[in-house]
Amino acid sequence: MSAALVTGAGHGIGAAAAVALARRFDIVVVSDVDADAAAEVAHGVRGAGGHAVDVHLDVGHEASWQAVRRRLDEAGVVVSAVVNNAFTLTVAPAHELTAEAWDQQVSVNLGAVYRSVRTFHDTLHAERGSIVNVASVHAVAGFPGHPAYAAAKGGVVALTRQLAIEYAPSIRVNAVLPGSILTRAWDRVPEADRQEHLGHIPLGRFGDPADVAAAIAFLAGPESSYITATTLLVDGGLTASV
Repeated sequence: MSAALVTGAGHGIGAAAAVALARRFDIVVVSDVDADAAAEVAHGVRGAGGHAVDVHLDVGHEASWQAVRRRLDEAGVVVSAVVNNAFTLTVAPAHELTAEAWDQQVSVNLGAVYRSVRTFHDTLHAERGSIVNVASVHAVAGFPGHPAYAAAKGGVVALTRQLAIEYAPSIRVNAVLPGSILTRAWDRVPEADRQEHLGHIPLGRFGDPADVAAAIAFLAGPESSYITATTLLVDGGLTASV
């Protein structure tokens, strides 16, 4: 069975991507460090007529990746697409950010892309598959309080180009750069700040996870067979206006 694996798929963009990819692949592997959340999303995919398996995956640790690979091999699931969506974020200026928080953000947000290639290169190569990395507008624009996150997401964009050249023509590698998408990360933002931020978005609204999921599904699937090494902004025009 040909499968698309999505990291951080228990919530937000990852969950929406799992639903969208279930329409294009034989099976979706819903992975998350929150095993209960992954199970709930997989249950929803199956309830909608798709095929899904849920797995616990801590993208910051090599052993967790290898455990997932063993489980999928035993189940006869062949990964032909990987969506690197899992992230972590600690908001603080560089001089206040702890070394531990820096290391964690770089490991989860950037290092996981490297680990995904180490884990699934052989199946991606054999299947002429694709990788879609979820970067961020923080890769191309500066916002206060995000030094490690911005550095990691900028690294994701650079690594996307490198991997695309490294593994062409058998594996396509692209990235999406979401802007202001209404996920749980916005729950802690006061309403007044939300409205102020909204004024910088030319399309006049926050994005929905489904907006990003549609771009991910396009880049992961056969419709984009002649696209690699590209970055696609999904930001309502935000970065053109700041």
